[in-house]
Amino acid sequence: MTSLLAGICQIRSNIKTKRVSSYDRSGGNADWIEIKAGETAELALIPRAGIIKHIWITLMTPDPMIRRNAVIRMYWDQEQAPSVEAPLGDFFGQGWGEEYNFVSLPLAAAPSAGKALNCYFPMPFGDGARITLENQSEHAIERFYYYVDYEEHLTMPETMGRFHAWWNKELTESHPEEGETEWGIVGPQGSNRSDANNYLLADIAGKGHFVGVNYYVDNPGPMWYGEGDDMWIVDGEPWPGSLHGTGTEDFFNSSWCPNEIYLHPYFGYARIPQHKLGWMGRTHCCRFMMEDPVYFDKSLRASIEHGHDNALTLDICTVSYWYQMEPHKVFPPLPAKESRGNMPEINHTDVHRWRHEWRKALGSGKTLWGHERE
Repeated sequence: MTSLLAGICQIRSNIKTKRVSSYDRSGGNADWIEIKAGETAELALIPRAGIIKHIWITLMTPDPMIRRNAVIRMYWDQEQAPSVEAPLGDFFGQGWGEEYNFVSLPLAAAPSAGKALNCYFPMPFGDGARITLENQSEHAIERFYYYVDYEEHLTMPETMGRFHAWWNKELTESHPEEGETEWGIVGPQGSNRSDANNYLLADIAGKGHFVGVNYYVDNPGPMWYGEGDDMWIVDGEPWPGSLHGTGTEDFFNSSWCPNEIYLHPYFGYARIPQHKLGWMGRTHCCRFMMEDPVYFDKSLRASIEHGHDNALTLDICTVSYWYQMEPHKVFPPLPAKESRGNMPEINHTDVHRWRHEWRKALGSGKTLWGHERE
């Protein structure tokens, strides 16, 4: 196995290290740009060939949802459709517009309190690169600080894939006739012999390899959300495909319905529900497949069940990351800002109302405890 530091001592030629940043061109200390409401700022326009090695961003604005309301896009080799398109926070590893610390090898949200966004995914290009930030908020980003650190090369080998990232969101539907019966609690469970109703992680055309996903799930009930299997259909093969998983927590390299913060360079749980009633609330899982990417020659359909047999209603958002040869399949239109918002948080008063309806269904007995069944 090659060490991450194996090449650090090698002296290379015909490479220049460069940076685009928001530094104060006057020599002062106003090292930021302002991005007005509705404005798209061009953060970097890099000519010729090179590799972006690191991106760092922090910002200040009165909009508490700016991480969902600002959209980052990246274009390689003069392309017109972006290869990267995602809300700013979701791309860097923060869901729901929130700020919290996040640690992984390729992405991090660093102190103070997750306000420093970092990306170490290498991003090659052969004929120019362009990065933009669109402020879809009603408020200005009053201060936007950033670095884009890159290498300038004379040429780029044809074997170098281009970096891609795609954001998706779905309020999933409970598909089986029996409803939300995870673990068979309210009725028998069915069998799922297709990926048709799964949550879609990526639908890719071309040759490349899939390298990771940030998975943000908001669960409106206390039941475990993670019985869903991951499914990978490579090059149009029939179901069940080359890779078929055994459960959401298994794909994210954990086990037995975790509900605790845990961060490894390649996987982890960066956010868990604040109010502990089972698994009700917001959880952020991640998996970066640096040692085990999924390779494809023609296409890849990556998906995951939302509960076994897609039994659960969940609010799921993801950012998937991969490399491929261009041209890429153009992404579906990014949902409007209003459609990217969060579902209301379920709280203790909602649960009490559920109990009230359950008590009425059982005759409104005065000592009903909660375990009784019809």
